[in-house]
Amino acid sequence: MPFLSFARVLELRRQLEGTRAEVVCLGSDDYAASIRRWSDTCEKDAGAIVRVTTTSEVSEVVRFCRKHHIDYVVEAGGHSTTGSSSSHGGVVISMASMHKVLTDPASKTVCVQGGATWDAVNHSTVPYGLAVVGATASHIGVGGSTLGGGYGWLTGQHGLIIDQLLSVKMVISDGSIVEASEESNRDLFWAIRGAGQAFGIATEFVFRAHKVPATVFGGLMYFDVDKLPTIIEFANRFDEQQDPNSGFFFGFTTWRPAGQTVVLTMLFYNGTHSEAAAFFAPILSQPSLVNRAGMMSYSELNAMANVDPVPEGRKSIGGTNIMPPFNTSLVRELWDQFDHAMKAYPRMEDSVLVFEMLPYSKVVQVPVEETACANRGPYYNVGWVLCWHDPDLDAKMHALQRHMVSKIQEAQQGSTDEHVAAHANFAGHEISAQSLFGDNLPRLQEIKRKYDPQNVFRKWHDLVPQTRSL
Repeated sequence: MPFLSFARVLELRRQLEGTRAEVVCLGSDDYAASIRRWSDTCEKDAGAIVRVTTTSEVSEVVRFCRKHHIDYVVEAGGHSTTGSSSSHGGVVISMASMHKVLTDPASKTVCVQGGATWDAVNHSTVPYGLAVVGATASHIGVGGSTLGGGYGWLTGQHGLIIDQLLSVKMVISDGSIVEASEESNRDLFWAIRGAGQAFGIATEFVFRAHKVPATVFGGLMYFDVDKLPTIIEFANRFDEQQDPNSGFFFGFTTWRPAGQTVVLTMLFYNGTHSEAAAFFAPILSQPSLVNRAGMMSYSELNAMANVDPVPEGRKSIGGTNIMPPFNTSLVRELWDQFDHAMKAYPRMEDSVLVFEMLPYSKVVQVPVEETACANRGPYYNVGWVLCWHDPDLDAKMHALQRHMVSKIQEAQQGSTDEHVAAHANFAGHEISAQSLFGDNLPRLQEIKRKYDPQNVFRKWHDLVPQTRSL
């Protein structure tokens, strides 16, 4: 698609006159900052960036792009590493200014604009003793993490993020503004709970909130690799218990002071210190390199995985699913592969691989066909972020990701439990829509033909790859 002309940029500005939307283009002082992304691999020279402030402004931009056959994308948190929030020569609709959050403590509902982060949600809800099931890192945008299904520390008690969703306001491909809920556009509401990025631009969410105590138990701990068998043993016991008040992540990263690969754990318990200490005793009793575990507010817990300052360079998010029980030899093989990469390639110290153990009993109570999200089963997500700086290593990093996925999937061959390939928010374009949505895909495609017949919203995961957008 050709690069947006300056004449067309001026026309767009004229169309948005009288609104608070701001149009940034090449030559603008803040153009470079406006196309910056979490990963350098996803920075593209946009024809224009429109910083919208209302749903009606989003609608205006969509109608303009539709009329003139202009490619456009949506940028909220900017954490996508597939490039789905960037456009070369087209229009980027930036949701960054749409970050308001309104909590109603009486009804225990929270209204969130599409550009908000979970940190903004927590700061609104926690003063009322409430929380929404949200991503396990609070610097992440609400929109992307919700529409793909979404897991959080409260998943054990309340299920997925989409299971708390009451309604969504959305701009669809013809520029129309629609609301989706159990009472309105029910087919669309079904679809956006798991595949929402493929149907439009979500500008407002309404969530159900839940009570949380003033403090919960949480923390981050690092260990030498000789503690890995003990940690795996605990992980398998954790799976058997399925305590809804708990959460446990373990995996690998680099401990900067020593420059060594270490085993990391992240702990969560929604209870008293004594209850948490008893539950995590096999972990807490081990000699550790770092121990930051203790009582904290839910906001602090949710910020535990945030990295500040944000690492520079190139990044790639990936993942798959893993069936318990955890096999020590498989986890050790993955450790060896990860450790080798950290030593073989320069400046990868911000990389991380994590087995995300959030009790699934509540998740599987919702039938797979109840929402578009097919990632519901007695298994866990494995996610990783690979970080590097040299563009010449791009192919090697993607090969490393493919190797880790195949290693995990090969180890599970012969399992009688059917499940999709990965959580959609972790999956890249190498995983097909069929592998992500399984038996839900035909219904998704049918709804897609109704709300996005030209397949405009295809840059996240393409549900109908045989079609082309105008």
